[in-house]
Formats: sequence, structure tokens, C-alpha cells
Amino acid sequence: MPTISVDKAELFKRLGREYTTKEFDELCFEFGIELDEDTTEEVLELQKQGQQTEAPQLKIEIPANRYDLLCIEGIARALNVFLGRADPPAYKPADTQNRRQLKITGETKDVRPYAAAAILRGVKFTEESYASFIDLQDKLHNNLCRKRQFVAIGTHDYDTVASDGPFTYEGRKPENIHFVPLNKDKEVDGNGVMELYSQDKHIGKFLHLIDKSPVYPTIYDSNGTLLSLPPLINGDHSKIKISTTNVFIECTATDATKLDMVLDIMCAMFSEYTEKPFEIEQVEVINPDNSKRLTPVLDKRLMKARSTYINSCTGLSSSAADLTKLLTKMGLPSKPSGETEYDLLVEIPITRPDILHECDIMEDAAIAFGFNKLPRTFPTAYTVAAPLPINKLSDIIRKETAMAGWTEVLPLILCSRDENCQYLNKDESELKKAVHLENPKTLEYQVVRTSLLPGLLKTIRENKHHALPIKVFETSDIAFVDTSLERKSKNQRRVAAIYNDKKGSFEVAHGLLDRLLNMLGIEFLPSTTRRGAEKGYYIVESDDKTYFPGRAASIVYRPPPTHKEPESTFDNLKSKLTEALPDGLKDLVESRDRVIGTLGILHPEVLEKFEIKNPCSAFEFNLEEFL
Repeated sequence: MPTISVDKAELFKRLGREYTTKEFDELCFEFGIELDEDTTEEVLELQKQGQQTEAPQLKIEIPANRYDLLCIEGIARALNVFLGRADPPAYKPADTQNRRQLKITGETKDVRPYAAAAILRGVKFTEESYASFIDLQDKLHNNLCRKRQFVAIGTHDYDTVASDGPFTYEGRKPENIHFVPLNKDKEVDGNGVMELYSQDKHIGKFLHLIDKSPVYPTIYDSNGTLLSLPPLINGDHSKIKISTTNVFIECTATDATKLDMVLDIMCAMFSEYTEKPFEIEQVEVINPDNSKRLTPVLDKRLMKARSTYINSCTGLSSSAADLTKLLTKMGLPSKPSGETEYDLLVEIPITRPDILHECDIMEDAAIAFGFNKLPRTFPTAYTVAAPLPINKLSDIIRKETAMAGWTEVLPLILCSRDENCQYLNKDESELKKAVHLENPKTLEYQVVRTSLLPGLLKTIRENKHHALPIKVFETSDIAFVDTSLERKSKNQRRVAAIYNDKKGSFEVAHGLLDRLLNMLGIEFLPSTTRRGAEKGYYIVESDDKTYFPGRAASIVYRPPPTHKEPESTFDNLKSKLTEALPDGLKDLVESRDRVIGTLGILHPEVLEKFEIKNPCSAFEFNLEEFL
């Protein structure tokens, strides 16, 4: 969770009284934030030594989803409402006859397609509020905006730009861009910007966001003066200063939802300094398809909630009228809806994008009531903890495999794309099934594995100095993309083992597989007894390129007739099973037979990519098939 520093004297002035450290710590706890440090004693000690220091600071830890608390304005406003010293502010659009426009051209669609803007008029900055204004931009850039990847914020002195005509957001080739960057005195083009800031510690880390794009996103006023080169730097022409009274805020983005959230927070936090507090002048954004919308969207969201749900979760017995008072303390103006079930109507202000579900409203009601005041009761139902069936089955497999002399390993669930696909001789279709990390820390952590084999092979690679044979296994989860589910992915529990020795020793891996399945009551079905068998397993030659040609097999499971239909990720088509069988055995495959795994001697190319010299035999199968 982020920790922010605020001026202690300024915050207490805004709250209308002085607090001791203990009192303020208790207030923070009641509101759901945490006082991390009070630097008063440290500052006084340094001042005694004759050193110049900043004013005492309060370092406050706030929830990661409360973007409205990232500045002193937001914290003071929320605490004043919580203490009953102020009503939740009503953010409203300014009445204007000549509304400014921001036109988006089609060239930006492949680099940063979205943009929005707003104007704050009659702002009166002090040194403290100006510093807070700049600091909030940095904090939003670093968390919600993901280092400007999703959203970039630009602020300008509105009085320095052309007063007529629309602003334009367009994409231009680097050589066609000419402007003086912020706090510079020399004009450069787009290529010059990249060269100028290539070694800059602050701006240089953002160059990769657009440097490979054929066009750079730019914002111009109606005179053709460049105001901003997002997400890098503003122009010096419209530089904002403490003396600025009218502020033009523009945001460009790759994510439309976060775009609106960021603009809302910026406008809401600093609209208290405008000539008419909490009044924001909207800008008309014209999209490339000529559709129009006003930004920021200042309409309140309305959500319905049930007092019965809130009471059941918190142990309270409050009426709808009492709950409305609690929610209003948290900045969520509410009133009884008059309905029987959903009897609460809650207004969600633009500062609270974290309110997504009825449970979020319940949490705020509990905070307002006081967590320490919630009634403590024993559960009404007697429950006994028990392991999930899949976990219990996994523990049995682990125990039996370890008793057979194999060593369990626990490699990371993340791997590189090459390890998950190319190193196993898989085609690109395997990557389409994988869950990809959007912003991987390193090349080693790009996808969630779709097989346990890479982790086992890397374990053997790092333990080559151990005496042979090396016998390792793992019973753990892999993940697949599944768009039919709400979370768009699913886990699957698998078992895999690899035997590494001077010989391939296929029979050792097959022997462990046979032992595990027999222990689960799944007997091997040779072709002589396969016809009419109720359940069991058998193997069929396959062409899996992970294994050596002619030394690869599919593990086929025949469940009992009443067994539920599984969600297997292996190929279950009967035609695939029968392709590898001689004509005399094709009729031994039943419609309920399905492939649950693979078995064989790993291909030499696979071993070479994992830097393993000795042959390996392996198997991997889906454990969830036996539930």
C-alpha cells in the first residue's frame, strides 16, 4: 500500500484542531488508514543541532485502491466528512457558453488512442498547494497509470494557449514535431527529444512507450503551438506556475477506463481551489468517428444495496435510515430507496472508483460504525475444516511417490515463453492457451506454465552435479486461458515425474505411473482385456514432439460409465486415439476413453535446450480426472 507524507501543521489546520500522535493514530485506524510515522521528534532533534529541516511530516499508509487519498486535499476532505465537520462535496460542471473542444485524429489509434481534458478556472495556488498538485500527478503516474503506460497527465497554463478554436490530439512523424521542451531553451524535433532525454533519469524511462511508433502523440492548440508530447514531456510555452489561475488538464491513454478515473481524481482534488469551489469546466472531446462526449463525466453513479446484506456481514441490526448515516460519513451520500429488498440507494462520487460491488458498500458501513464496535458472536453453524478433495488426492500422490524413492521439487509456476513452448518442441498454439503476464519483471517470468515439465527439467539442469540417477516429481497446478469463465482462466492439478540416468529407462517412469494409478484403483488394460472393461488405463503411441519419435505415448483413461464428463485440456477425440492403433485394435477404443496425459523418452533437442546431457524418461497427467 502507498505511503504519503503530508505537512502535519497544515493537515491539523484543515481538520480544525491539534491532535496528539496517539489521537491521530486512533483516528486513522477508525477511518481505515494507518499512521506510519510522525517525524516531529526527529525534526526537533535536528533543529537543536542547528540543521535546516522541513516541517514535521505525517507519513500515512493508505489503501492501494483509494486514489482520492493520495494528497493532503483528499485526506483532509475525507476525514472532515468522516468527523461530521463537512458534507460530502458536490462536484458540478461549470456553466459556459463557449465550450472548448479537443479533437482526436485517427493517427493516434495505434499508439495512444484515448484522450480527455478539463479546465479549472480561478485557481489560487500557494506554494504548498502547487507542490501537492505536482506531487499528485507523480503519484498517479507511478501507480494507477503504471508509469504512464496506461495514462499520462499534462497540465498547462490555460492563459498561455490560443483562446479560440479547438485543441487537437494527433499523431505526427518525429521529424514533423518542433517545440521547446519544458524548462529548456532550445527547440528540438521528435528525434531530438529522444536523443535529449535518452540519459535522463526521470524522462528516459518512459521513452520506450513511443520510441518505436511511426508517429508520436501530440497535443496542439488552435494556433498550432505544441502543448504536450505525451507521455514524455510538456512544452515550455504553456508551463504551469504558482501564479497560474486557469489550469488546462489533458490526459492521454491506452486504457479508456483508467483515463476517466485519473482525470476525475485530478479535477476533484484541486477543484476546491477554484473561484467557485468544486466547479469544473468540461471539455468536449470529438473522436475520430465524430462521436462526442464531455469530460470529465461528473455524473454520480447510483448503486442499490440491501440493509439485510450489510447487517448479515457485519453482525449489525441497523435500519436502512441508520445505515445511510454511516455511509454518508464515508463520503457516500445515501437514502432509503423505498424498495423492499434493495432498500438503500447510494450515490458513488467521482472520487470513489473503488466502489464496484455491494460488498464495498458493506465495508464502508462497517468502517463508519467502527470495527472495534462490531458485535462479537459465535458462528451460528458448527463447521469442521476438511481438505479439498483435489488437495487430499494430491497429498496421497505425493506420499506414495516419495515412498517409491522419488524427490519432490517445487519450481516456480512462472516461466519464459520459450521454456513453455519452443524448448518443448511445441508450436505457437501452446502459447495461445497460456496466461501471459502483461508487464513481466524479467524474461524468465513471462507466462504461467501450461506444463510441469519445464520446471522439472530446469531443476535437473541446476543439479547436474548430483549422482545419477536423478528422480524428481511434482504435483501442482498449471493454468490455461478459458474465456467462458468470469476470471478468463482456470487452474488444473497435474502430476509429472522425470527420471534422468545414463540410459533412457522408460520402464522406470512407466513403473511409477503404473504404481500411482494402481494405488488409485486404476488398473492397466492390455489389449487382451480392454474390450468390455469398466474402467482402467492404457497407453497409445503418439506423435508428441516433446518426446523421441517412436518412444512417445498418450495415457488414455477409461472412467466408469457413471463418471462425470471432465474438462480435460488433453486431446480427447476418439479419432485421434484410433489413428495410432492397428486396424485390429481400433474397435477397442470406447467413446468415454480420453487422453489424460503423456509418457515417453524426452527428445534430445528438448534435453539440449535445457542443457541436460543424459537421457530422461518422463510422464505427466491430469490428476483432476480421478475426482
